[in-house]
Amino acid sequence: MATNKKKILITESFSPKGRELFKDRDDIEVVEFPNMISAADFEAMLKQHAPVHGVALGATRFGEPELEASGDMRVVTRIGVGYDSVDVPALSRRKVPLMVAGTANSPSVAEQALFMMLTLAKRAVEMHALVKEGNWSIRLGKLPFDLYGKTVLIVGFGRIGTRTAKRCLAMEMSVLVYDPYKPAEEIKAAGCEPVADLDGALPRADFVSIHCPKTSETVGMFNAARLKRMKATAYLVNTARGGIIDEPALHDALVSGRLAGAGLDVFEQEPPPVGHSLFELPNVIIAPHVAGVTREAVDRMSEQTARNILSALDGEPIRQNVINQDVLG
Repeated sequence: MATNKKKILITESFSPKGRELFKDRDDIEVVEFPNMISAADFEAMLKQHAPVHGVALGATRFGEPELEASGDMRVVTRIGVGYDSVDVPALSRRKVPLMVAGTANSPSVAEQALFMMLTLAKRAVEMHALVKEGNWSIRLGKLPFDLYGKTVLIVGFGRIGTRTAKRCLAMEMSVLVYDPYKPAEEIKAAGCEPVADLDGALPRADFVSIHCPKTSETVGMFNAARLKRMKATAYLVNTARGGIIDEPALHDALVSGRLAGAGLDVFEQEPPPVGHSLFELPNVIIAPHVAGVTREAVDRMSEQTARNILSALDGEPIRQNVINQDVLG
């Protein structure tokens, strides 16, 4: 029996608030798929449900094979803002927009970056252990320190970097910004100091917080040479994407004392292998790529993703959320 319904595949982490927007539409059929589905299983699922007209992705990869399997894909969305797992040129060749969740998760990631800075500065893990293990008496040999008066270097001044800068300014830090794609005037207007030379800025920073996308330009950006430019007392925080930091080089810098510590929400391989060399270091705090998936952020991202999908299917995609603008008329 023929149907005019448009079929949407959404990941199981899609929030009820986002689902409600689909339920209000009689012309939409929703099919759920697991967050950690394999590429082969996802392709098979697309073929099974073809034609599929829209998809809401978590970390699932999407490219030419998935486009072919879907039959009639009209919009691909990410429940987030990163899209390094999506083959954007393949979508553009078929005039399929790739849409992201705009600013929906940026406050959450900015909070996580600040949380990691504070956790490292206040030596929270070590202080917790001192009390639990009955080592109260040695606490003055492991003094924490303040963010107040320190210098932070923000790498990337987009949706998340700008919010992280605001939070650092509220802590009365000096904020340097490296982003070759942002005008210096825009950075100065935000109360920050623009720096044109990343290598020259690194020795000035007590903290470096990464907020740039993962691209051919930024993969391996923080290699051994760059890490050597940082202060031995400095901390490196990455809530952006794994692969921007060279993990073996980071391990070497941390164990040799050339770097004070690191906060990592992301890894080159996700999930990282059990027994990863960074896991056992006392000066590293880690999280499972959850900076942008707080309860509130999931609601905001799911709602925005649903609106993105519906706008595209209705022929008027929300332009500011489209990554491949070349597909728009």
